[in-house]
Amino acid sequence: MPTVRLSDLSVSAATAGFVAVLVGFTSSVAIVFSAATALGATPAQIGSWMWALGLGMGLCTLGASLWLKKPVLIAWSTPGAALLATAAAGGAFNMADAVGAFIVSAALITLCGVTGWFERVMDRLSLPLANALLAGVLARFALDAFLALQSAFALVLSMLLGYLVARRWWPRYAVVTVLAVGTALALAAGRLHVGAIDWHITWPVFVAPEFSWRAAIGLALPLFVVTMASQNLPGVAVFRAAGYRLPVSGVITMTGVATLLLAPFGAFSLNLAAITAAICMGREAHEDPERRYMAGVVNGVLYCVIGLFGAAVTGVLTAFPRELVIALAGLALLGSIGSGLAAAVRDDTQREAALITFLVTLSGLSLGGIGSAFWGLVAGAIALFVQQWRPRRRRDPPLP
Repeated sequence: MPTVRLSDLSVSAATAGFVAVLVGFTSSVAIVFSAATALGATPAQIGSWMWALGLGMGLCTLGASLWLKKPVLIAWSTPGAALLATAAAGGAFNMADAVGAFIVSAALITLCGVTGWFERVMDRLSLPLANALLAGVLARFALDAFLALQSAFALVLSMLLGYLVARRWWPRYAVVTVLAVGTALALAAGRLHVGAIDWHITWPVFVAPEFSWRAAIGLALPLFVVTMASQNLPGVAVFRAAGYRLPVSGVITMTGVATLLLAPFGAFSLNLAAITAAICMGREAHEDPERRYMAGVVNGVLYCVIGLFGAAVTGVLTAFPRELVIALAGLALLGSIGSGLAAAVRDDTQREAALITFLVTLSGLSLGGIGSAFWGLVAGAIALFVQQWRPRRRRDPPLP
């Protein structure tokens, strides 16, 4: 295991880890609650979902970040949660069916990791397309940050000005400044609602799985495809675009095994993070790429706390105004978007394919329940193939 030093911890890295939790959790926790409710979960079972997902994400992120000394962030599958909420509407599946589907999906993900199939596919990914994919995935958050001016003009404008001033004089603490300005203004305006927080430990609830072809086809296979195409694929692309080397097969195997173990308690899908990972991989986390792993460590610790005190931490994180979270995410990702776009269009021979990848990804297109990140990469790969493919010349037979 590489040497880990406490001196590697910095205010900027700790802030990046916290912002990644804040953005990742508040932006999608309602979808997870909707999925659990659609499956008929009781309040205790919903708490168990937070326990399993929080500890699963936290321990995997903490362990991988410390072992690899890289900011390896693990998240739940937000598209997967949306898929579950839709598929389970009307009582089509119950909790036992869902747990069986979680296990089948996790087994398929583990198989992809153990065999190295997914990593071999990712090794063929063009770097300009990976950077374009990164920029397209993240740009939506930046657009939403500026659109938030419509509903909270003073708050978002103050955060933007704080970001610009900090980037000019204290670039390492730009995100810290934005968070401080936004929190102070929300508190002064009475928009930070931290009143009714119930501090108690969350306990796991075991649900015995039931396996059926109906749940395997209706829940497990779609969950597996969405997780790999809409979560793990952009997650690897973000990691590589940031200049880090990742043992993809090992990490995918880890997430699959963790999901297998925690599925009976509500962990529907654990996978590589993309958007929140980018927050911890940029220069805002630390100037030295070798010390950014501490952002992942802080992120992992916070998710473990969420697992243990799910209801209370949910109350704290959701107390922040929606516009504050949106603006914070968009401004924190500006550096990653800029570097991704610059790297994507640097090579003249792949520029158009990269732009197609970027635009399709940014569009938010969804086909067959699979998000725009996958289709952006498909469109870019097709464009690259058409532009660069050359038929092999037939060799004439040697003269006698």
